Amino acid sequence: MSLPELTPEERAIYEWQMWVPGFGEEGQRKLKGASVLVSRCGGLGGLVAYELAAAGVGRLVIAHGGNLKPADLNRQLLQTHDHIGKPRIESIARRLRELNPRLDVVAVGENVSEANAKRLVAQADVVVDAAPLFEERFALNDAAVRLGKPMVECAMYSLEAYVTTILPGRTACLRCIYPEKPATWKRQFPVIGAVPGTAACIGAMEVVKLITGIGETLAGVLLAMDLETMEFRRLKTARREDCAVCGRVGRASGTAIND
Repeated sequence: MSLPELTPEERAIYEWQMWVPGFGEEGQRKLKGASVLVSRCGGLGGLVAYELAAAGVGRLVIAHGGNLKPADLNRQLLQTHDHIGKPRIESIARRLRELNPRLDVVAVGENVSEANAKRLVAQADVVVDAAPLFEERFALNDAAVRLGKPMVECAMYSLEAYVTTILPGRTACLRCIYPEKPATWKRQFPVIGAVPGTAACIGAMEVVKLITGIGETLAGVLLAMDLETMEFRRLKTARREDCAVCGRVGRASGTAIND
């Protein structure tokens, strides 16, 4: 498929970006022709989406339900005080378009579930999982594996953050890393906004690398960050043969892609 051409305006906006060695105009055109799904666009996913909009990704599919609450405002940077009580997705779409009027935003006012995951994932070249609930994360992972879509997995808790890139058929999927939902995981958790923001910027860079081919991704590696001590660790991940989605069990049941 041929890549879209850049307009004079785009060349001016992304000039400094195209100076990056190995990126150039071709990398920018790849971003313009790409579609990315971001599941949940709060403190983590919101900044992923904002960075991708700024970078010049052509199309963002955003899935995020619910209305804005005061407690969201310490980290959800696409929201504003005057939007409290209103659907978050409205402010998300508006702020992204204000930053990048050329951006095609597909705003879906619902969270990912088993019922809609396949439909949403099918619209994207790359998937970003920034959902807080494992039910949503598992649904997104399963759909991404089945459809063969690379997924950037971003998560955080308190002062810790985690990012990895999942390549279906090649690396561990989310269910390899977490076969079951952690028993202690809760919807509400301690958070300082800069922590999900840190994970988000790294996650956005992973998306850029996947689309353009520049650099080396976190495929097969879980980057674990402790922002209290500033300790960063690269932990290798491995596919599980007994994984119900991407392992031998999943393949035998026809639920996973072929290697």
